[in-house]
Amino acid sequence: MKQTKNSFLIYFLAFSLSLCTPPATFSQQAILTGAERSDLYLPMLAGKRVGFVGNQTSIMPQSANKHAVDFLLEKGVQVKKVFVPEHGFRGTADAGEKVDNSIDQKTGLPIISLYGNNKKPSAAQIADLDVVIFDLQDVGIRFFTYISTMHYVMEACAEQGKKVIIFDRPNPNGSYIDGPMMKPGFESFVGMHNIPIVHGLTVGELAKMINGEKWLKGGLTVDLEVIPVSNWTRDMAYSLPVKPSPNLPNDLAIKLYPSMCFFEGTVVSLGRGTLYPFQVYGYPDPKFGKFQFTPVSIDGMSKTPPLQDKLCYGRDLRAESLDHQFTLEYLLEAYTKSGMREKFFNNFFNTLAGTDELKKQILAGKTENEIRESWKAGLEEYKGKREKYLIYK
Repeated sequence: MKQTKNSFLIYFLAFSLSLCTPPATFSQQAILTGAERSDLYLPMLAGKRVGFVGNQTSIMPQSANKHAVDFLLEKGVQVKKVFVPEHGFRGTADAGEKVDNSIDQKTGLPIISLYGNNKKPSAAQIADLDVVIFDLQDVGIRFFTYISTMHYVMEACAEQGKKVIIFDRPNPNGSYIDGPMMKPGFESFVGMHNIPIVHGLTVGELAKMINGEKWLKGGLTVDLEVIPVSNWTRDMAYSLPVKPSPNLPNDLAIKLYPSMCFFEGTVVSLGRGTLYPFQVYGYPDPKFGKFQFTPVSIDGMSKTPPLQDKLCYGRDLRAESLDHQFTLEYLLEAYTKSGMREKFFNNFFNTLAGTDELKKQILAGKTENEIRESWKAGLEEYKGKREKYLIYK
């Protein structure tokens, strides 16, 4: 009788717990990046000569962070060469630093830089390839240059009749759209497309948009295949397993990046030369705030940061929420405190903004709400155009 009671008690507790435990849901399944969905792309690569555009972010998180290039080689794929963007194959080069051609020590593959004077693969560099795979972790912001690299890769392949396969990855800033649209005439490597600063697309979706809107030179389109992410929607939080560049070291920096990057176009430091770049701002004047930091040379992050070795005063944003979205608050606050007017900005500001309107509005004393009002029509038009290219509804 005692054994029967115990058995009943165990059964009852197990049944009660089952009622309290929610069933497995879509959001609880492991997110699989495009690189991890090999059943979709390995058949396409059989017998093909392959080029790979990637860096330290081209990993497979559900496979112990194995690099996609190593995985492809293990599967017998004929990877012939690797192309690398800003920051290099291992992600240790500073922003804007020259990245040289070299040999990957682990695989022996030739590494070809797509930064500096060779942003676009030459006809000779892709002549011996059938397919080029693009696999870089983007952060969803117009001036993050990996999407400019993608544009040039697509253009080169379109010109030479080569196929492009995008291994898609989640966009950590993919849940919203914001900021001014790029104005014609302001195209640069930090802004090549008529999209807002926070564009709300994965690289795969943007590649489809570039093709669909015929944004490649001469209106060309490329033979394009996107290997989509599985078990992810754009409203899901996504913590990057590897920092996408040396100065975006954590999730908060990535969330603050669209708001803070404007300081690159001013006299103010955004924390390059510290261990918390894009999470603080300051200038060598106590009127900017009580928080203090001194930018110094840090190998692999910022060798010659702005305001190097100068004590800066400003604001610490490391307590900001990870739900943070794009704002002009920090820029307008620093501009007002500076009292510098035109001297607050440098020649890079309009290039970053993709327009000369924002600087004019700030100089005219417009509030953030007034400035935002001027973006509305452009953003609405963009949202309608973007809808056609969404993979993750």
